[in-house]
Amino acid sequence: MSRLLPLFGFLVLVGLFGFGIWWNTQHDQHEIVSPLIDKPAPAFALPVLDDAGRTVSKASLLGKPYFLNVFASWCIECVHEHPLLMTEVKQLGLPLVGFNYKDDPQAATAWLAEHGNPFDVIVADREGRSAIDFGVYAAPETFLVDAKGVIRYKRIGPITPEVIDREIRPALAALAKEAP
Repeated sequence: MSRLLPLFGFLVLVGLFGFGIWWNTQHDQHEIVSPLIDKPAPAFALPVLDDAGRTVSKASLLGKPYFLNVFASWCIECVHEHPLLMTEVKQLGLPLVGFNYKDDPQAATAWLAEHGNPFDVIVADREGRSAIDFGVYAAPETFLVDAKGVIRYKRIGPITPEVIDREIRPALAALAKEAP
């Protein structure tokens, strides 16, 4: 019996490894459910990227739904997502708030000058403290926040045309049904 113990342990490890592979092929890793969905967005007051003397807060954004897009100049996937922010996301008709994450302001400003600026306003979270409250894993991430400041949708990873059609448009339609 003791001679079979290593074989049994090896088979258990192979089984766990196989289960992990199966799990990853069956579940989209971008669909991590946020505990903040249908909860009030965290309070924040952050400086505007190109005007550190001015701040934008959660309270100042209340009254109209908006997208909050987490981006950074060092983010490779943000480059892939950015053209869609410039066109298709802007065409959805909601304000687009940029959330510059753990970035140097000069690098972010240069990045936007190179790639274009789709944002209505950009806040800078240099240390990432407010991002922690939002549960940000990394850039890019996008939130849909309703007029009352409640998070209705979160996307981890880049927005694609498929994500817009499959996830964002239905989230906007649900939001429109809830509006008085």
